[in-house]
Amino acid sequence: MARHTQGPAAPGALTSRAIAGKHSDVSLAEDKNPTGPPLSPAYTPWAASPRAPPVAAAGCSGSDAVPRRRTAAGSSHIALRERPEGLLVTLLVVATGLALMGGRGLVEAGRPDKVKMVNIPGDVIFGGMFPMHERGADIPCGSIKEEKGIQRMEAMLYAIDRINNDTELLPNITLGAHILDTCSTDTYALEQSMEFFKSSINQDTSDFKCKGGMKPIYTPPKPVLGVIGAASSSVSVMIANILRLFKIPQISYASTSTELSDKSRFEYFSRVVPPDNFQAMAMVEVVKAFQWQYVSTLADEGDYGEKGIASFTKLAEAAGLCVAVSERVLRNTRPEDFDLIIERLSTKPQARVVIMFVNEDNTRRLLAAAVKAGKVGQFLWVGSDSWGAKIHPVRDQEEAALGAITILPQRTSLQGFDRYLRRLRPREKGKPCSVKGPGNDEERNCRNVWFKEFWTQHFNCTFRNPLPEGRRACSGNETITHEQEGLVPFVVDAVYALAWALHALLEDKCGGLKLCEALIPVPSGPQMLAYIRNVSFIGQQGREVKFNKDGDAPGSYFIYQYQRVSTTSYDYVRIGNWTERLELNHTKLEWTAGQRGNNTHPLSICSIQCPNGHIRNYQDSCCWSCVPCPEHAIIYNDTCRSCALGWAPTADKVTCYKLTPEHITWDSSWAIVPLVFSSLGLLCTLLTTLTFIRFNTTPVIMASGRELCYVLLSGIALCYLMTFVILAPPSPPTCALLRIGLGLGLCICYSAIFTKTNRISRIFNRGMKSIKRPSYTSPRSQIVICSGLVSVQLVGVVAWLIVETPATKEVHPYRLVAVLTCGISNISLILSLGYNMVLILLCTVYAFKTRKIPENFNEAKYIGFTMYSTCIVWLAFVPIYFGTNNDYKIQLASMCMCVSISASVSLGCLFSPKVYIVIFQPYKNVRQGSGPVKNKNYGHSMRFTSRRKG
Repeated sequence: MARHTQGPAAPGALTSRAIAGKHSDVSLAEDKNPTGPPLSPAYTPWAASPRAPPVAAAGCSGSDAVPRRRTAAGSSHIALRERPEGLLVTLLVVATGLALMGGRGLVEAGRPDKVKMVNIPGDVIFGGMFPMHERGADIPCGSIKEEKGIQRMEAMLYAIDRINNDTELLPNITLGAHILDTCSTDTYALEQSMEFFKSSINQDTSDFKCKGGMKPIYTPPKPVLGVIGAASSSVSVMIANILRLFKIPQISYASTSTELSDKSRFEYFSRVVPPDNFQAMAMVEVVKAFQWQYVSTLADEGDYGEKGIASFTKLAEAAGLCVAVSERVLRNTRPEDFDLIIERLSTKPQARVVIMFVNEDNTRRLLAAAVKAGKVGQFLWVGSDSWGAKIHPVRDQEEAALGAITILPQRTSLQGFDRYLRRLRPREKGKPCSVKGPGNDEERNCRNVWFKEFWTQHFNCTFRNPLPEGRRACSGNETITHEQEGLVPFVVDAVYALAWALHALLEDKCGGLKLCEALIPVPSGPQMLAYIRNVSFIGQQGREVKFNKDGDAPGSYFIYQYQRVSTTSYDYVRIGNWTERLELNHTKLEWTAGQRGNNTHPLSICSIQCPNGHIRNYQDSCCWSCVPCPEHAIIYNDTCRSCALGWAPTADKVTCYKLTPEHITWDSSWAIVPLVFSSLGLLCTLLTTLTFIRFNTTPVIMASGRELCYVLLSGIALCYLMTFVILAPPSPPTCALLRIGLGLGLCICYSAIFTKTNRISRIFNRGMKSIKRPSYTSPRSQIVICSGLVSVQLVGVVAWLIVETPATKEVHPYRLVAVLTCGISNISLILSLGYNMVLILLCTVYAFKTRKIPENFNEAKYIGFTMYSTCIVWLAFVPIYFGTNNDYKIQLASMCMCVSISASVSLGCLFSPKVYIVIFQPYKNVRQGSGPVKNKNYGHSMRFTSRRKG
């Protein structure tokens, strides 16, 4: 759409109230006029051509100028003021014009009939750029932005009013303003910023012809001293490039991209807020404070979002944090695209925390998408200063934002600004712009061309006449209720920084506080930049405002949490601050409604901590599966490292300690049973021995072979005693006794039994052939034979003791078990008991051969029972002992029981019948009174009879 060509001031141009104290006229471009837009002398619209850059005003003295000629394109000729850099500026303007013609078709097609801006005349003009509107869908500008737009722009006007009323700061200078709308779009903002360069562009006056031949008069617009803005980093980057070429200083109140700290590219850019690298550091420390290790990120396309997230990601990786999903919001993202973003964030449900460098409009759309997807409460948002403490992103979707952590540069609310904003009313036709009096302290806002639009949106009413159906009429007297936007104080600081720099420059260059010849119309950009960088003052927030070498403010932030403060209301609660380090007030945190101070914070981790004794099998630095280490291993650098044999890991699996060797104890159930059994056996053996001694000369005792019986009883007693040796704590003496006694006791028993069975066998074998008594059957011979058999065992044991000195050793049936035992190998034990096994086998053979002895010699039958039982016992012992090689308690207990049972079998089968007769049937313990009885089968007569009672 064509823009209006500048001409003389239109009749009826609106002149607003004078700024209090300095009486400077305020002019504006009204939003609606049936006869065309009223133009004040200070307002310079664009040239008639839709794509022509802005031009200065040109006119004729006393008459109108008529365009004399046009170019083929229909645009006016453009000339530049003579400057050394004229060629560069020319190229810039031409390139910008071509870009606007070729690349801004969409904006031009959707542009309203005229572009609104605020123009306030003054001695020195401050430029301003604010996002008065959201980015539109199909047109450049969407709906009005109440917080980032209206409040911040009014903050600049509020600051200018205070400076103009200040008798110490620039007392002889009246400040004016030229404020533009960026519509939250970088390319649109670039186009609008051309307004600031009109003083550098001359209109070719040959295009105008004055009546009477007079020469057209050129009236250049007043240049801006500096620009306050912009808000978005992407917008600031765009306009900073062109402001640098025109050497116009720029002070931003909200742009935090780290890219803007690069002075080789953005020499004239400064800001009163800290850059994103400080903010990213604060956000990383917040994440670490709550032990969130697995997070997702979301960034706006452009310098602010992408560079902010890049700084966060770099710091997060250094801190050992992981990014699960990294999403980006494109400039032309549609509402339905936010549904896809929520869907992709949900693919990693463990990453509940989402780090956001997203502007407030996209934040609002994201929360709406979370509500739509039913994901309220699933995500925990950590928002940057673009979210801060604003109401707009969370309005009507508070539950989706509940618990969010947001960051905002440290600031103090300006109570004076709140009072100023609350008394503003929309302009009404026919009424003065300022009405002050008792009980009626209000001002009609005639200088803010967007104020009516804000008013209608804020109160959901309209000023149209006739009233549209279903709409409520605005009275203009509604009371503004607002929450001061977080960066309003920084807008005021930015204005004051530019003013104090000008104040210092005037003092140094002009010797006073008025513009001198050297600084007219305005000081040069390099001069102003030097003074801006050196400025230092106490701002309206009560804190020092200054810039470092990169034009950045020091890093200092407040940390907020969005909480439910009552059943129906929500608010941002300050929970801490960050100035080089994080300080959190945990008592103010609220993760569950109504439970403030509860330190149980939500988790955002990929994998839980592995239980003790497990190592991590990493998929990435934050995600792992837990793999158990062997019981005998410690954990070292996330690897399992086995302890040496005889060592075991501590409970925390950090170090190894030496195992204390264990052995069977007297109070163990494995020891008590054998000990009781052996004790009873010893008692029975003792009683049997005493009985034999008491009845030593009776026929039954004498007929049983007393000498060998006493030898056999000594062997049985020694077998029972071996239980105490086997179960005793291992030591060299007890190990020596074990070697000697274990085989010796059994050897004595079975040597005696073998000698006895052999004697019986020889007697009856000889009796079948001859009546002559066999040799070596006397008691003395039997003792000699038995002693000879036992001596074989003794010789073997002595040799064993000499070859292998008795000692203890540690064995490890399991890695975490150390057992103290005698140093006897299984082979040595088998060799030691092997001789006894031969004796048992021989005894069993002779017992079998003598099984048919006559009744008077039925002792052979009992010997047979003894040997059969003994064989069964030892056949059971061998697999039990050698099959439980890893359980020393079973081995020792089974050995004790095997030896004791063998002794008990011998005691029970060979001695109990005789003891029973001697004690309970003494009438049988006599010699038979009849004559000799000849055995018909054997030629040897021997008679043992018993006399029946009565």
